[in-house]
Amino acid sequence: MRKNFIASVAFLLASSTAVLAQSATDGKVKIGILNDQSGVYADFGGKSSVEAAKMAVEDFGGKVLDVPVEIVDADHQNKADIASNIARQWYDTEQVDAIMELTTSSVALAVQAIGKEKKKIDIVTGAATTDLTGKACSPYGFHWAYDTHALAVGTGGALVKQGGDSWFFLTADYAFGYSLEQQTSDYVKASGGTVVGAVRHPLSSQDFSSFLLQAQSSGAKVIGLANAGLDTSNAIKQAAEFGITQGGQHLAALLFTLAEVHGLGLEAAQGLTLTEGYYWNRDDESRAFAKKFFARTGKMPNMVHAGTYSAVTQYLKAVQKAGTDETEAVAKLLHEMPVDDVFGRGGTVGANGRMIHDMYLLQVKKPSESKEPWDYFNVLATIPGKEAYIDPAKSGCDLVK
Repeated sequence: MRKNFIASVAFLLASSTAVLAQSATDGKVKIGILNDQSGVYADFGGKSSVEAAKMAVEDFGGKVLDVPVEIVDADHQNKADIASNIARQWYDTEQVDAIMELTTSSVALAVQAIGKEKKKIDIVTGAATTDLTGKACSPYGFHWAYDTHALAVGTGGALVKQGGDSWFFLTADYAFGYSLEQQTSDYVKASGGTVVGAVRHPLSSQDFSSFLLQAQSSGAKVIGLANAGLDTSNAIKQAAEFGITQGGQHLAALLFTLAEVHGLGLEAAQGLTLTEGYYWNRDDESRAFAKKFFARTGKMPNMVHAGTYSAVTQYLKAVQKAGTDETEAVAKLLHEMPVDDVFGRGGTVGANGRMIHDMYLLQVKKPSESKEPWDYFNVLATIPGKEAYIDPAKSGCDLVK
């Protein structure tokens, strides 16, 4: 009788353990989208990234492991301290399993450090610095949509090949700008070009006149705008007032997406060369996704929006395959699973967390070339992922040494 009782208890314990292993640890899966929703990068990612995340959940069926998937979001106002406080609250008291998007490199670095400390997953789609998969890498941190090296190889490489072999940088004064300037400078010099100078401006600048005058007087063939969002748009508008391009200098918008081209307009943006990891009008699959996205947001997606959809989808696939939302198990699968969706076709994830996928060199069309609303780009070239991104083994990340 006693033996039967012990056997029954053992069976029940084993059964409950098996059930637990095939479930979420707290009865739900919760993903936080943390980004700029009111400032200079609000169009770059913003609330549209939140909608992309919700689309991914809905397309996945709204559940994983038979528990609901919840999306929460917050505006970090491009401040690392605010983002850190939100991330700690989400992780410590609100049972958030993973934080994603994370526009602004200083914010992404701060939140990834917290995730590493607390053994929580973050997937960055909005920030660019290669430090995320380099010296600041984490076994639980992933960099998904693009980085400064890919932008340097794409836009920087194209302009050097076209004869733009002397550069002056107008750089946003924080981690993203430094990284983009450094990566592009290295690429220009390695290609036989020179860098004649640089000037740094505060985030969310309104007046670029003094910075642009320094760039103009440098005599550089290319003025590299190592900034993003409204900062890039404002710099381009004000450069036109100074007649910079009319004087023979070329503006290189090193991080410029469909969202900013739309805001600037084709008349002002025509001819700009830029690099993105996604273009909505690329093929039938990307157009179908974009149509659904447009119905919800009133805009076509850029690489940050499509990248966020991909990141959420891949995370849910990993949870499903792991049979749990426990961090170690999910992170292991995120490193191992191939990425194949509307954004990351044929993508792979390195040991340092860098998702390697093709990038696209694009040129903004003339107004007369655009055949429909949001038809803004000519695709000049596809940049294979192995060329666009730093070899994970050479990234400086301790995880791959």
